[in-house]
Amino acid sequence: MIRYAVVSDVHGNRWALDAVLQDARRRGADVLLNLGDAVYGPLDPSGTAALLRDAGLPTRHIRGNQDRIIYESDADVSLHGSLKFTRSVLADGDVAWLRSLAPHATVADVRLCHGTPESDEVYLLERVTEQGVALRDRESISRLVRGVTERVLLCGHTHIPRLIQLESLVIVNPGSVGLPAYSDDLPHPHCMETGSPHARYAIVHVGPTISVDLIGVAYDWETAATVASKNGRPDWAVALRTGRAA
Repeated sequence: MIRYAVVSDVHGNRWALDAVLQDARRRGADVLLNLGDAVYGPLDPSGTAALLRDAGLPTRHIRGNQDRIIYESDADVSLHGSLKFTRSVLADGDVAWLRSLAPHATVADVRLCHGTPESDEVYLLERVTEQGVALRDRESISRLVRGVTERVLLCGHTHIPRLIQLESLVIVNPGSVGLPAYSDDLPHPHCMETGSPHARYAIVHVGPTISVDLIGVAYDWETAATVASKNGRPDWAVALRTGRAA
């Protein structure tokens, strides 16, 4: 039996990540799997990168869409907001590390992706309409995972913890370590909310059978929220304190 600690969407929240890593080591995790969107945000991008690269566990990383925009912005002189802040505090080595990450990976019998196996910008398990957000039907999920032959598929991007059984495939979204709620305008205005400020991750036990623990960890979210406000993101501060979108 291998115990994979699965993290995603840390978004520069070093305080949440540190608590999650301590909890994962306490629970006897063997390997850390990081599904991307590691450092983007108004918190501590460089401290988070350092912690992920020296996590105290064997680690496999992939990139997310908001890792990709950091290095794709190298020549963009119009940077603003949290992207400008993130780029301003990351060392060149941190950006080179993000650039080196693959968009997906396979570890033993586990497939890693950020959004879907084909896109880092598409929600795998949720659909967004003008009426709101809902779980996709089985047929829609099946189309998006066509070609996956592993027993476990890990995804992130939505920040919402989920465990889905699709015939012989187990699909896990561990939720977000660092940002428990957000709002977005695409493809329609919507909010993703967990309803609590806890740092979310999963431990996936892979052996003859597969079991999954979806875990919420308490940490010093007040400090994280204060830093977000200081760095110009009061909406993040609300999400970090409440698990609700501002």
